[in-house]
Amino acid sequence: MTGLILKGWEVFQRPLAVLLMAPAILIALPFTILVQIRSPGPLLHASVREGRGGAEFKMLKLRTMIPNAEYNLISLLEKADGAEEHWRRYGFVTNDPRIAGPAAQIARRFSIDELPQLLNVAKGEMNLIGPRPMPTVMVNCMSPADRAARRTLKPGMTGLWQVSGRSNLPIKMMGRLDHRYVNRRSVALDIGILIRTFGVVIKGDGAY
Repeated sequence: MTGLILKGWEVFQRPLAVLLMAPAILIALPFTILVQIRSPGPLLHASVREGRGGAEFKMLKLRTMIPNAEYNLISLLEKADGAEEHWRRYGFVTNDPRIAGPAAQIARRFSIDELPQLLNVAKGEMNLIGPRPMPTVMVNCMSPADRAARRTLKPGMTGLWQVSGRSNLPIKMMGRLDHRYVNRRSVALDIGILIRTFGVVIKGDGAY
């Protein structure tokens, strides 16, 4: 019975994501315009992430960095002392100069740049709640048990990692939290995570 309830809950998230798209567009639009004024380029950024079963998909975000920012990452990591070690441990660069201005910084801090992932949910590539979608190279930094656990579910827009410290936690801790979520998954846990997500987003904790 629990499995059927979870399956129904997962299916329900797809039409719910469609309903949330209209208000999401209204929230994201001003930031998109300001980023375009500061740094003209694509509206969205698609990055390859690992989904259920290890299958890769293109995760969408509002573009908050200069165009082709990924090509500048290697030189950026080489120039700043400790930057590469920090990136491998946490998955981001502190005080990243590639961020396209104040509007982009605000969008990132309050997770507005994540709203296009509603389209990923509507397409069935993601859930609203689940393991954090990560590139395979970073998933491989996790323990074999953690990797295997997170690959049993679709990744989520939010999850246990996001409400437990987000980017303040190292990638290996993310793997452990995702594993814990997989083992304890329930509709009640998902709703609790959703409620906690609003508080985390409003505070802007752990977002860079």
